[in-house]
Amino acid sequence: MITMYSTAWCPDCKATKMALERLGLSYTEVNIDQHPEGERLVLEANGGRRSVPTLVYGGQAASMSRFSVMKLHQWLEQVGLLEPARN
Repeated sequence: MITMYSTAWCPDCKATKMALERLGLSYTEVNIDQHPEGERLVLEANGGRRSVPTLVYGGQAASMSRFSVMKLHQWLEQVGLLEPARN
């Protein structure tokens, strides 16, 4: 299952949640303002930046800051959760 590290105030987090739900993908959410261990993971995964949302699946992490559906789809394809689009 995808783990999403987020904050309550983050509009990109809300957009990412909606997109994952539309795709029918389950996720567990960790609010880094309430869970310091989650914040540490986000900082480590993003080169010291507190970048949210950060998604983690199968040991692979990616920031969805400056969210776009294309960015999310590319990461989901990379981690094997979405079939590549065919032309």
